[in-house]
Amino acid sequence: MISTTGAVCPHCGWPDGAEPFQVVSRHATAAGGTVWTRCGCGSLQVRVVDDCGMRVVSRSRPPAQSSWASR
Repeated sequence: MISTTGAVCPHCGWPDGAEPFQVVSRHATAAGGTVWTRCGCGSLQVRVVDDCGMRVVSRSRPPAQSSWASR
């Protein structure tokens, strides 16, 4: 996925254009697709993929304790 924003995760600095740590789900839309991903820090992200590329449109804070990564 190539990011069109050049942004990074505000919680850990992982580039939005890099491969996500974990893809949670993918959904086709009329305009392209929506991909729910999890960053290396645990932040849940919503990515829109369309003709313009990919961009993170929403992200959560990482969990208070990152024990989810060990599951």
